[in-house]
Amino acid sequence: MQRHTTLGEFIIENQKDFPYAKGELSALLSSIRLAGKMVNQEINKAGLAEITGAVGHENVQGEDQMKLDVLANDLFISTLRSRGEICGLGSEEMEDFVSFNDPIHSEAKYVVLIDPLDGSSNIDVNVSVGTIFSIYRRISPSGSPVQLEDFLQPGNKQVAAGYLIYGTSTILVYTTGNGVNGFTYDPGIGSFFLSHPKMQAPRDGKIYSINEGNYIHFPEGVKQYIKWVQELDEASNRPFTSRYIGSLVADFHRNLTKGGIYIYPTGTKAPKGKLRLLYECNPMAFLIEQAGGKATDGYTRILDIQPEELHQRVPFFCGSMKMVEKAEEFMAKHRK
Repeated sequence: MQRHTTLGEFIIENQKDFPYAKGELSALLSSIRLAGKMVNQEINKAGLAEITGAVGHENVQGEDQMKLDVLANDLFISTLRSRGEICGLGSEEMEDFVSFNDPIHSEAKYVVLIDPLDGSSNIDVNVSVGTIFSIYRRISPSGSPVQLEDFLQPGNKQVAAGYLIYGTSTILVYTTGNGVNGFTYDPGIGSFFLSHPKMQAPRDGKIYSINEGNYIHFPEGVKQYIKWVQELDEASNRPFTSRYIGSLVADFHRNLTKGGIYIYPTGTKAPKGKLRLLYECNPMAFLIEQAGGKATDGYTRILDIQPEELHQRVPFFCGSMKMVEKAEEFMAKHRK
């Protein structure tokens, strides 16, 4: 029986894609893999370890912080800090970035932006959640303290991005700008194995993912797009199927593999959109573009947006190329 390639082997085999990196990026991806395995273990025993539920206060986003949010955030910070590959880290769970100023990080070339536990409110009901990460080369001088400008880079400057989805199986999906590959975790062996090589998003699809409970607050272009996907039209295989989990990683992973569109637009409850540009939209946009799909804010390519703050929010249209382009048509037609 043919043995699958492990994630560690795959990372080493593809170091050649980064002639400027001398193993640091590979070591960094290995650190993320390790932290993901630890978070996966905690999630799998959450109900027994009494780490479900809320902490009792809000995070910087104004959202109820779950116990596993805090645990996952701490695990990723401690794991990434223990090696010397990054000089700083920004997390959705923290108001400001963390600077690693000790000697082993003094020459570090990278920064990481992370959503440690996306969809954490679903933990208590045993629904899939995930981790989203993004890696950039620092732009401030090496050897100096990391600066805010190192994190406020447009998404087109990412050198790697990916996510882990903790579901019926745990899968790590990532890109370094040379396609998208997915690895499934084998808990018996304790390793990730290549299971989804060279992932490609279908050019079209029949699934639309949006929280229709907020319909009254949507911009007119989104309302008209939803009416269009619900119309009976046998020639275009409509109506489409509505699927919304409420965990970006889970919704994205389904649409990446089966074809679909994910939309979180602006609204009176979220005048700038709800998703964070740096922690969610940029990494997912990098992945979907590498898989042949598209990601915009309804008008502009996500990866070309210049961030202005760490927790900046933007509208998000992401998925199969033809579906996103059709949604953009409605947005342009009904633009105020």
